[in-house]
Amino acid sequence: MKYQIHNAVVIGAGTMGAAVAAHLANAGVPVTLLDIVPHKLTSKEQKRGLTLDDPQVRNRIVRDGLQSAIKSKPASFFSKEFNTLVTTGNLEDDFDVISHTDWVIEAIIENLEIKRDLMARIDAIRAPHTIVSTNTSGIPVASIAEGLTDGFRGHFLGTHFFNPPRYLKLLEVIPTADTLPEVVEFISRFGEYRLGKGIVPAKDTPNFIGNRLFAGWVAFQMDYILEHQYTVPEVDAITGPPIGHPKTATFRLFDLIGMDVWAHVSKNLAPLISHDEYAMQYMSSERVKELITTMVDNGWLGNKTKQGFYKQVRVDGKKDFWPLDLQKMEHVEPTKPRFASIGKAKDETGLGDRLKVIMDGDDRASELVRTFTYQSLFYAAHLIPEIADTPKPMDDAMRWGFGHQAGPFEIWDMLGVAETADAMQAAGFPAPDWVGTMLESGFASFYDYDGPTIIGVYNPGSKGYDPITKPQGMVILDQSKAAGKVIKKNPGASLIDIGDGVACVEFHTKMNALDEDIITMIIEGLDRTERDFDGLVIGNEADNFSAGANLFMVVMAAQNGLWDQLEAALKRGQDTYMRMRYFPKPVVVAPAGLALGGGAEMPMHASRIVAAAELYTGLVEFGVGVIPAWGGTKEILRRIMNPAMRTPNANYLPYLQRAFEQIGFAKVATSAAEAREMGILGPCDRIVMNRDYLLTEAKREVLNMVANGYAPPIPEKIFAAGRDALSALRVSVYMLREGQFISDQDKLIGEKLGSVLTGGELSQPAWVPEQYILDLEREAFLSLCGTEKTQERLWHTLQTGKPLRN
Repeated sequence: MKYQIHNAVVIGAGTMGAAVAAHLANAGVPVTLLDIVPHKLTSKEQKRGLTLDDPQVRNRIVRDGLQSAIKSKPASFFSKEFNTLVTTGNLEDDFDVISHTDWVIEAIIENLEIKRDLMARIDAIRAPHTIVSTNTSGIPVASIAEGLTDGFRGHFLGTHFFNPPRYLKLLEVIPTADTLPEVVEFISRFGEYRLGKGIVPAKDTPNFIGNRLFAGWVAFQMDYILEHQYTVPEVDAITGPPIGHPKTATFRLFDLIGMDVWAHVSKNLAPLISHDEYAMQYMSSERVKELITTMVDNGWLGNKTKQGFYKQVRVDGKKDFWPLDLQKMEHVEPTKPRFASIGKAKDETGLGDRLKVIMDGDDRASELVRTFTYQSLFYAAHLIPEIADTPKPMDDAMRWGFGHQAGPFEIWDMLGVAETADAMQAAGFPAPDWVGTMLESGFASFYDYDGPTIIGVYNPGSKGYDPITKPQGMVILDQSKAAGKVIKKNPGASLIDIGDGVACVEFHTKMNALDEDIITMIIEGLDRTERDFDGLVIGNEADNFSAGANLFMVVMAAQNGLWDQLEAALKRGQDTYMRMRYFPKPVVVAPAGLALGGGAEMPMHASRIVAAAELYTGLVEFGVGVIPAWGGTKEILRRIMNPAMRTPNANYLPYLQRAFEQIGFAKVATSAAEAREMGILGPCDRIVMNRDYLLTEAKREVLNMVANGYAPPIPEKIFAAGRDALSALRVSVYMLREGQFISDQDKLIGEKLGSVLTGGELSQPAWVPEQYILDLEREAFLSLCGTEKTQERLWHTLQTGKPLRN
């Protein structure tokens, strides 16, 4: 049977169920969200004279769940437009929708009997092709489908999303012994390509992979922290980015999860893993139980109650977070602990090197990291083959589900397997026998490497490496570079042959800030493509495409009066971007993560944008005291004003106001979908859900454009509204200043921006060449850089990473 997902049903409108429905909608899948009918009226419903039979009452629970997802921060939906793909209903009046859906996802309460009863109802009406999955994490998947029909059990499996599903990449797929292989394969592929997930095949064991590892590690860590009297600030200063973990570190993560949730998970998990001696000895820790019980009893649940391991307080009108003193059980004024080993490790860029420096130290941070690292490796290794047959699913789960820079076995390889195993033995964390067998057999690492590329993973069962393959034609820049495909390189960027007649410009400055080296390499890429290639991709595999132009270069040139040099840099950037726009061969730009300022202007000049769904982009120059001057202002006019003004007698003011506010308020799209709504992406630009395939799809887009006979666009003139429109904008800016909503410097920048957007002192509206607007951009940028207030803003952003309102 050939499976397809044209529509879906999610049952359970709680935090997880509603967020899963939202992400299906993000992927363009129409979804019906169902939940139970309320059995009791609220006081508001009683006052309105409603009854339990009224439709608005019957759908109250599911409606409230969807509204929570719509209002959630961070946002569950890519854009407000996507919630229109979600239809709500209840499990009594609308249950028959299941009879003609392609995928049903159950995300209800963790109660086996309730789940079984629901599955029996679904079994009675589902179509033969309908796939049914459960999002459970604490109940054996197979037990939920016991006693149901063969057809149901063949199409039933676990799909464990991690919350929030939009942002956490991990999707554990858990088949039962009865699940058809083709169903597992289809859902895995759909999850990876359509939903953008990292798929981890998991066994039907308690808490599967990610949560099982996390639970075993945290049980030990909490007991150790309490025994050795580490403070909350100490632990979070150590266990965050310095060891490759997110900024939430340990205790901030607990506050995010919620202590009530953690208590519930621990209580449910313990009886299921009574055989796990390495976890149980710490899960039964009395001091940990006492801590959790006290916090739950006090209502210190974390972020949801604004009080957990951290308490939100107001100090001099500003929000502050006071940590919990674990000995006194009261929140205290925060401190900033310092550790010599952590400070020394900051100079190391690689995670393995950083960990080695910390672990070689002799302070409290070194002791904590050594112990936590050895126990985490020890525990993960002892869970093979119970929860996974090889290290890879565990490593993938911790990277994709918890935001770790590397999984436990990847870290072990970085540290050196043999020497780390010896150190673990000495510390009381002996590796299991299979690790010794691996080393004795001549396998020095858990992964087999070909240069920087992992090509195999050790399987203790077969006592050898299992091959790891990537999809045919997948673009991996490190692999291309290792194969000698670098055409040219400078400190800021590289030009790489990625095969099939396509070249790629990759940035590698800090935060991929745009500088002379990058512009030089783009020019080189265009030159080489004109001679030797069919098309060019501009993109990289970093978390962020580009945080914008190199502000240090700008402010230094301004303060030293190097105006000719600064103008030349602006002109060179404008000319390069315009060359991209009218280049005779396709130039595809592939932004992901942050693409701000100049990093947003670049894609706007591409032949086509192929963007990652998680794209955070906008023209933010106003915040640092200038305006976009590499064609961004011109492009906003071309994309917002031009289409409207081609209609005879159209009123330009609403469109001009929209353009002015978008740049003047430094608006940033929080997804590629929002970027399309803002006009930064066009209707023909593509959005890729899975970041891993972004460059592959960008290359494919180049080849498709070539095959379809790509020709550059005809040069386009820009609508300039003239001095009457400029006067209207000046009045708006003046009123904002008079109302004390903006500063004098904001007013000045706003006036400069208005002048560019309207074409300056034109006596009447006119269609002007693009270069006319570009010249105005440069002039405005340079004049603002000459002001003291803008220079202050530039320095402040460089030093703090935040804008200054002066």
